[in-house]
Amino acid sequence: MNRAVCSFFALAFVPALLLAQAQSTASSTSPVADALRQSLARNSKNMIAAVEAMPHEKFSFKPTAPQNSYGHLVVHIAESNFRFCSAVSGLAAPEQPKLTETDAKETLVAAVRSSFDFCSSALAKLDDSHLADSIELFPGRTFTRAAAILILAGSWSDHYSEQAMYLRLNNILPPSAQPQK
Repeated sequence: MNRAVCSFFALAFVPALLLAQAQSTASSTSPVADALRQSLARNSKNMIAAVEAMPHEKFSFKPTAPQNSYGHLVVHIAESNFRFCSAVSGLAAPEQPKLTETDAKETLVAAVRSSFDFCSSALAKLDDSHLADSIELFPGRTFTRAAAILILAGSWSDHYSEQAMYLRLNNILPPSAQPQK
């Protein structure tokens, strides 16, 4: 991992993770699930705000020709949330309309918001009692529930850092970099 990415992670996420950990109760019987829900709360706020911050005419923006467009990233975020939160929780994701990166901004914002709403409800009762269970995260590929939780949390960090980069390349300050109000 290059130094800039490590520095971004350390400045943007580690203090929040330490704060969340300090705020969790010592008597929790599910500290992993609790930490995932804390991460969900922070990431859903920032990632939805990042979709809202990008002007619709910039959803076709690609930093370089081989990279995905911002609209593609938004569709990917919504689809990943439904897949991963369904797999981790064991609850079926609701049927979703087929999205495209050229859909209206309102449609894409609603899809990301809906995906995080699903994650919130699906992960609400998650506990640490089945971390060693084997679950299918991708067709034909199984992981322990613990590994899937780490993959889910990592995907939020990866996707938000990508959103932040796209926003900054368009002279828009990402939500997590906004001054405190």
